[in-house]
Amino acid sequence: MFFLVFFFLTLKFTILLCELNFESCLESIIDNVYQDGDMVISAFLPLYTYQSLQHRSGPENTDVNTRINSNNYQFAIALILAIEEIKRNPFLLPNVSLGYGIYISGPHNIETMYSFLFWLTGEHRNIPNYTCRREEKSVAAITGATWEISSLIGTFLELYKYPQLTFGTYEGNLNDPRKFPSLYQMATKDSSLALGMVSLMINFRWNWVGLIISEEEKGIWFVSELIPEMEKNGLCVAFINMIPIIHRYNIIEPHQYYTQIVMSSAKIIVIYGVTDSALGVLFSIWEYVLPWRIWVTTSQWEVFSAMKHFILDSFHGTLIFSQHHGEVSTFKDFVKTFTPSKYPEDIFLARLWKIYFNCTMSKDSCTSVENCSSRGSLEWLPWYHFDTAMSDGSYHVYNAVYAVAHTLHKMLMQQVDMQAMKNGEKMKFPPWKLNHILKTIQFTNPIGDPVNLNPSQQVHMEYDILNFWNFPQGLGYKVKVGTFSPYFPSGQQLSLSEDRIEWSTGIKETPVSVCSKSCLPGFRKTLQEGKAICCFDCSLCPENQISNGTGKYIDQCVKCPDDQYANTERTHCLQKAVTFLAYESPLGITLAGMALCLCTLTGLILGVFVKYQNTPIVKANNRTLSYILLISLTFCFLCSLLFIGQPNTATCILQQITFGVVFTVAVSTVLAKTITVVLAFKITAPGRRMRWLLESGAPRFVIPICTSIQIILCVIWLGTSPPFVDKDIHSEHGQIIILCNKGSVTAFYCVLGYLGTLSIGSFTMAFFGRNLPDTFNEAKYLTFSMLVFCSVWVTFLPVYHSTKGKVMVAVEVFSILASSTALLGCIFIPKCYIILMRHDKNSLKAVRERVQWK
Repeated sequence: MFFLVFFFLTLKFTILLCELNFESCLESIIDNVYQDGDMVISAFLPLYTYQSLQHRSGPENTDVNTRINSNNYQFAIALILAIEEIKRNPFLLPNVSLGYGIYISGPHNIETMYSFLFWLTGEHRNIPNYTCRREEKSVAAITGATWEISSLIGTFLELYKYPQLTFGTYEGNLNDPRKFPSLYQMATKDSSLALGMVSLMINFRWNWVGLIISEEEKGIWFVSELIPEMEKNGLCVAFINMIPIIHRYNIIEPHQYYTQIVMSSAKIIVIYGVTDSALGVLFSIWEYVLPWRIWVTTSQWEVFSAMKHFILDSFHGTLIFSQHHGEVSTFKDFVKTFTPSKYPEDIFLARLWKIYFNCTMSKDSCTSVENCSSRGSLEWLPWYHFDTAMSDGSYHVYNAVYAVAHTLHKMLMQQVDMQAMKNGEKMKFPPWKLNHILKTIQFTNPIGDPVNLNPSQQVHMEYDILNFWNFPQGLGYKVKVGTFSPYFPSGQQLSLSEDRIEWSTGIKETPVSVCSKSCLPGFRKTLQEGKAICCFDCSLCPENQISNGTGKYIDQCVKCPDDQYANTERTHCLQKAVTFLAYESPLGITLAGMALCLCTLTGLILGVFVKYQNTPIVKANNRTLSYILLISLTFCFLCSLLFIGQPNTATCILQQITFGVVFTVAVSTVLAKTITVVLAFKITAPGRRMRWLLESGAPRFVIPICTSIQIILCVIWLGTSPPFVDKDIHSEHGQIIILCNKGSVTAFYCVLGYLGTLSIGSFTMAFFGRNLPDTFNEAKYLTFSMLVFCSVWVTFLPVYHSTKGKVMVAVEVFSILASSTALLGCIFIPKCYIILMRHDKNSLKAVRERVQWK
């Protein structure tokens, strides 16, 4: 009770102030227009709004005053147009006249409340729950354009179950059937608006966007829809300014918001709010200092409509999302004839004529105008004062009137209430009776658009995308440049005629709004610590990786396929060249030449030994074993040629098998020669019983036995995992090396290990016989040859494993040639020197003289 008393005392105090300050015929919150009828539709419209009056001294010296809003008066015209069309329609509410009452809503809640109580009671005295009218004809109320106005009035109307239709944007909190069961929203939910704006950003590759949002429930809902959709598509919010609702009445430090706009690198800014909000007031204050930006907004926010024409370049190029609806073709013609002479009781129309046509208002009634031309028309006004194109809000007012008319018509035809009998020529229905039909009413308006007040059956909205032009200054025009329909598949929902879009003054190309410039091909994004994902540095792609695109679609480098490699710029993958240790390559020619030369040298040495086979030095060292060793060394040199040239399955198998077998023959021959030397000096001594071993030729069986074991190992190797042709794609940049894979690594090292065992055995036997006395004792040469042989293969293992590709093959070939050369050079070169150069030492006489001298 105390709260109610305080509330109405506050109202009385406010009205007292208004009466003290308002002069004759100035704006008053009790201004209204009433046109009688059998049934009346009441409308609470925001005809008086806050507007800035800025002084020349700068934006700091700004007054925000209340005055009639000429563009908002379009709501009233749409209301009257609909009612007059219904009156002329013989098929809708025949023999029933519709009247209307237009009242002020806002701009302050207290003023809205007083206007509402004035309508409710019918008197200047505010007496809640009482009416001074003798007869109540009002059947429904149309309210808007903000949710604050609708919810404030709706709270009181719900006490009477009074039908209320809102023409503002869709508000989720007004859709509560428990709190507002008699409230119906004409607008459809902007469920696809966020998706449409994000699609626009993606189309122009804008990923750095600022947000200026009115801090009301709908603005918060819009942000909660927009930001996740942006993040899902890799777009970033540069800044977000939430303008508190309280700033509509008391603008505190407006430059704190302005500074953030100016300082941000974002060139694209999304604005969401309504023109009459604090957001609109702020932009009116900034009209002289607005920076160049591309503004993306909705048709509910058109603050530039109220700005001076000489600063409109700041909004040239603005993109506007407007809910798609048909065009009421009769509206523009109706505006032409809408004059005070036709509607003399309309105080709001008289105020417009006073402002724009220099008329004077009658001090008696404040509705009639004097001293002005009868030829005046609203269509003559510049668009920024009055737009003859029907706005979304006016379209919803138009539909709201038809919704009430169709509901009354249906009640009349179905005779819902049998007690609503004719009283003379008049029909009377209690307003609350309309709710039952309004909840389910569906109809088609005169321009063919379907209208449905049930929110659960409303479809997603389609949007027209308008581009604001200002050519020349002051002659603004909104041009349709595209559409957005959520019903099309993803990627086809947005349709734009980009060639028709005019960007801000001086901008010929599509503006760019990014935090960081797109990385060039060959680079990848490296996120900057602590910043949004749209802010990044560009770093060169790693080796063998490329990036050949720009923007968010190439965040990381892509590795080239195995058979390709990245070019130097890291922009394309090139096909790798297939290569191998070819005979044509310098390395292949060198190794093949060495092998053939050494093979030829071995053949020459064999020829020398055959020619001088009866000389003491050839006979003394078991010429048969010498022949076998020379022939096996020839094959050792020749087997290295199998490693050169393009590998195939046959050569891969022959490489390892031939290498293992012929080297086993060579090393086992050396072992046999060593055994022969040792037996020749140890067993032939007096008293030895094993002389038959030497005479029977037992050392000769060493070769087949040792070779047979190696052959068995090779057969097992071939039976389990034989060598095969393989590709090395990693060793050399830009090349695929064809080489032989060992197959079973274990088998390979078994073969090599067995060969090493024989080598160590030969070296050991030769080492023990190195000091035996004899003129032609070759134990010393055998010892040294095996020492070099073992050194080569011990060195081979680490070098082999540390190399790759063709070099690895070359190391193996070189090891074969080096170890074979060690055996050839250390064993046979000294003997050839004596045979060819020192004939005097290669005779029986020289041998006897040497023995006698010793």
